[in-house]
Amino acid sequence: MTHNSPGLRFNGSLWCNLDIALRNIGQIYNQAVEPLGLTVIEWYILRALYEQDGQHASELARAVGRAATSFTPILDKLQHKDLIQRRPDPADRRAVRIFLTDKANEYRQQVMETAAEIDASLRKLVNNGDFETFQNVLAVLQNAAPDLL
Repeated sequence: MTHNSPGLRFNGSLWCNLDIALRNIGQIYNQAVEPLGLTVIEWYILRALYEQDGQHASELARAVGRAATSFTPILDKLQHKDLIQRRPDPADRRAVRIFLTDKANEYRQQVMETAAEIDASLRKLVNNGDFETFQNVLAVLQNAAPDLL
C-alpha cells in the first residue's frame, strides 16, 4: 500500500517530485538574483566565499555542489565581472585559491539580504515543524551514497 501526499505526482516518485520542486524554486531564485546581475550559481559561489574567502577552486565547487571539471567557465565569468580573483596557492603551485574582489564585497549586503528574504518566504509556505523535518531529510539526501541500492 502506498501513501501519497496530496499534490505529489507519479505515485509519489521522489525523483520526479524533487525535480519539479527544484524547478519551481529555481525560478524563484532566478528572479531574486537577476537584479544583482548574477546567475544563481554565481550567487551561491559568492555566498560560499563570504563564509570563507580564499578557498581552493575544488573546495568551492564541492561547497556549491558542482563538479570541479565543469567549474572553470563559471569562475571565468565571475572573474570577467570583476567579482573574484584567482591566486596561486603558495603551499601547492598546482592549486588555485579564489578570493573576493572589492566589488564583490560591495555586493555582500544585497546577496545576504536576498538569501534571507527567499528563505523567509519559503519557510512561510510550510509549517515550522514540517520545515525542520524537510531540512533534516534534505541533509540525509545530500549525503546519500551513489551506491545506495
